[in-house]
Amino acid sequence: MLRLSRLTDYATAALGWMAEHPQRIVSAAELALALRLEAPTVAKVLRSLVQAGMIESFRGAAGGYRLARAAESINLAELVEALEGPFGITDCAAGSRCEHAAHCGVSAPWQRISAVVAQTLARMSLADLARPALPAAGRRLPARVEVV
Repeated sequence: MLRLSRLTDYATAALGWMAEHPQRIVSAAELALALRLEAPTVAKVLRSLVQAGMIESFRGAAGGYRLARAAESINLAELVEALEGPFGITDCAAGSRCEHAAHCGVSAPWQRISAVVAQTLARMSLADLARPALPAAGRRLPARVEVV
């Protein structure tokens, strides 16, 4: 089964919450309480998101975290890659070397499928995720996905 990790799921929840409160600086503890998650887990997710440049951190008594840029400019492909690493449905589609690549007949199709999924994620923004009932202008998913 193709599935993202819980940390990626928690990251989307954290970013979604921040997208709903874009100017607010929120502490990790407050965010953990709002999301009903363990504080150490939220802190780990926030560190990854800071390193990826999606959120910014502020030190001090009034410190915390907020989105580093508009929710519309954060795409889901970069979110997944920040938490999961290079995207690929199979190891070879993610760029790993395989001893069977020279005689494998399914490597190229899996790479194309992975590219389509990555492109679909790249077309969807955090804003799309935070407001799933309200499609963003000009950001409709295709009714049919073509594999090239």
